[in-house]
Amino acid sequence: MPRRGRPTAELVLAQDERETLVRWVRRPNSAQALALRASIVLAEGATNTAVAQQLRIRPQTVGKWPARFVTDRLAGLSDEARPGRPRTVSDTDVEQVLTATLEQAPPDGGTHWSTRMMAARSGLTQTAVSRIWRAFELKPHKVNYWKLSTDPHFVDKLYDVVGLYLDPPERALVLCVDEKSQVQALDRSAPVLPMMPADPERQTHTYIRHGTTSLFAALDMATGQVYSCLQRQHRAIEFRKFLNQLHREVPADHEVHLILDNYATHKTPEIKRWLMRHPRFHLHFTPTSSSWLNMVERFFAELTTRMLRRGRRSSRSRSGRTRSRPC
Repeated sequence: MPRRGRPTAELVLAQDERETLVRWVRRPNSAQALALRASIVLAEGATNTAVAQQLRIRPQTVGKWPARFVTDRLAGLSDEARPGRPRTVSDTDVEQVLTATLEQAPPDGGTHWSTRMMAARSGLTQTAVSRIWRAFELKPHKVNYWKLSTDPHFVDKLYDVVGLYLDPPERALVLCVDEKSQVQALDRSAPVLPMMPADPERQTHTYIRHGTTSLFAALDMATGQVYSCLQRQHRAIEFRKFLNQLHREVPADHEVHLILDNYATHKTPEIKRWLMRHPRFHLHFTPTSSSWLNMVERFFAELTTRMLRRGRRSSRSRSGRTRSRPC
């Protein structure tokens, strides 16, 4: 039966072309569009309808790429130049901006580049520099801090703490314990101006300080309950009082596992004697310089953001809507 439709040029693949097309199809990091076009060309001899059904695309798409391949071979499978305004920033300009940003110091001796200084150095506009930095996620004005723990038993302590979080013992409470010291009772020296449309809440920069207090807190990892009390100081004697409070409030038939940092007041002889008298309490210390392992720190961060940072306190005993009693 004679073939219908407009005549098409015969598609014949050379061996090296076939190997290249197969490599494009099988390579994991090939562009999806390029792999699809290579699959269409590799299906030489099959009808457009059969190839379209197999690849789940339109028959018109199947007919386009073999014709492009016959004319331009492998180069015909790449995208053609798009219409519109040509690029004004070349790849060389981008490379120079990236190299200067990452490897060179600013000419004024500063610590980091600004878009204006980079624009003056590269000859590009400030907007172009900003776009390049955004495209490569470069933020010279920002810095992140990190610290390595020097604890020789870091791995063992890490496994111990994380193991308590993931698989706590039966009939036991896992409490994250810490002290938030030097909590200041601050009041503003003038009334606070409330938030209005187009204006945020406004406070005076000057304040009246009504003293400080220390918050002892233990976060129950299973329920989110927080055991807390307030003390004037955070010495070993205050920590022992907080342990006595936990001993009274936690059911007597439960073991208690405390996750806490390496603060000196947690390891004094007085605390060790208390632990010997109360064998159901077990202490688990986080590695040195690894307070991020203690989940009560997240509670303290939320407390600071929601209650303390913008709050007004006329005395140490007033803490807004939440109150913590003395131990």
